Amino acid sequence: MRSLPPAAWLLFLTLACGPRPATAAAPALQSGDLVFQTSRSRQSAAIQAATHSPLSHVGLVEVTAEGPFVLEAVQPVRRTPWERWRARGEGGRVLVLRPSGLTPERREAAVREALRHLGKPYDLRFGWGDEALYCSELVHKAYARGAGLSLGRQQALSELDLRALGPALRERYAGHVPLGLQLLTPASLAEDAALQVVSSDYDIATVLQRCADPAARGGTCRPLP
Repeated sequence: MRSLPPAAWLLFLTLACGPRPATAAAPALQSGDLVFQTSRSRQSAAIQAATHSPLSHVGLVEVTAEGPFVLEAVQPVRRTPWERWRARGEGGRVLVLRPSGLTPERREAAVREALRHLGKPYDLRFGWGDEALYCSELVHKAYARGAGLSLGRQQALSELDLRALGPALRERYAGHVPLGLQLLTPASLAEDAALQVVSSDYDIATVLQRCADPAARGGTCRPLP
């Protein structure tokens, strides 16, 4: 076998022994955890602009013998393996929140409720019926119906920042934007006082900036750590 020249050996040793890129450590997930990310979907930028938050998608964790999955309302509602779900978000960043003081049994009940909706279509019009669902609606209903815990705060569409969304909204609603439509955003879920931070790849003070002043939410939002 022909020996390598000294320069080639030096390159080989540098690649073999040098520092390797760090990979993000996986959080200690439990069934019922809420996981948030900055989605790369077409409507992600609109959600971020309307809520002043990078959190544009949310799902619910189901831990199984095959590993963790995320129950999410996309097209359609589905179970996505955790690592695939995480990698789909911008930068692989994730915020993990968990209801405080809730037994594992009640969190599992919320997961079972979410599983009942598998296969349903994604709701592009953000209604509140069960025939189609959007991401934060699925998580809210799973906990409200499965565990008796109401998370997040419904807001009228007019309460969000719509300055950059006029044309897109008029197109989505055929020219008649329902400003009184009640909807629930990922940012609203993340602000709930019943949730505690398990792990975060985001700067918490930035992500939850609307909670910096509890009076802004009538004292109902989670205080910053």
